[in-house]
Amino acid sequence: MQRTDFSAMACSIARTLDVIGEAWSPLILRDIWVGFSRFEQLQADLGISRKVLTERLNHLVDRGIIERRAYDNRPRYEYVLTDQGMELVDVLMVMVAWGDKWLAGQAGPPVLYQHHTCGEITHATLTCATCGKPIHGNNINLLPGPGAAA
Repeated sequence: MQRTDFSAMACSIARTLDVIGEAWSPLILRDIWVGFSRFEQLQADLGISRKVLTERLNHLVDRGIIERRAYDNRPRYEYVLTDQGMELVDVLMVMVAWGDKWLAGQAGPPVLYQHHTCGEITHATLTCATCGKPIHGNNINLLPGPGAAA
């Protein structure tokens, strides 16, 4: 099935979806972030076909989200997040907060997140980079930016 190319759209959401919008990509990023770095580990944890995993890993490498590093002479590779990939983990953390709030059910969140700095269990929140107050979709205005479509 041919994927739609969103990379040329004048929309940061569309451009991000072009990189990680396929359903397996965020799960692969999650697994690499938590320490599954080798193909066999990823395949076993996700239950994904080898063909699909290979395609997704190649796509993420090509887009600069993960890096392939040889770990023996066969050659065999492990996958690590690049700086871009680590910033996408922040996006995943916001998804976690939403999923924990709306989908966790009676059992509660499947994973807790402990902040290194303060040691407390926490969740991601969005705050204004200027004043530090919370931001939500209902308290911001959308204005054309320098890269807006004509």
